[in-house]
Amino acid sequence: MHARPRDEPLPPLLRPSRVRPQNHRGRVQYPSLRSLAAGGHIRFVCDTDEALTRVERVAHYSSFEQMLDTEDPERVSPDSSHEQQLADIRKIYGPEKEALGVLAIEIELI
Repeated sequence: MHARPRDEPLPPLLRPSRVRPQNHRGRVQYPSLRSLAAGGHIRFVCDTDEALTRVERVAHYSSFEQMLDTEDPERVSPDSSHEQQLADIRKIYGPEKEALGVLAIEIELI
């Protein structure tokens, strides 16, 4: 079981007002996520809110650009263009983190 840190806001997928849920997540391949595989679970926690998700698929990429060139940008962030998604994610994760590798994680809310 992998857990999302408490100090990060819940992703749009877990917000009930979301009309088009986000079911793909782009993440840096931290050592703690290397064992993540289809069939695993991720618990997203923020303050008193939490949600359990099942991992449907994990794909490995060398960069966020490669991930967004391969994955459907509509499924990663339906409200942003490919270029905006790349700029946004690189604001969060600097080049030293991207150098660890990138995961595209497809999840399903349980």
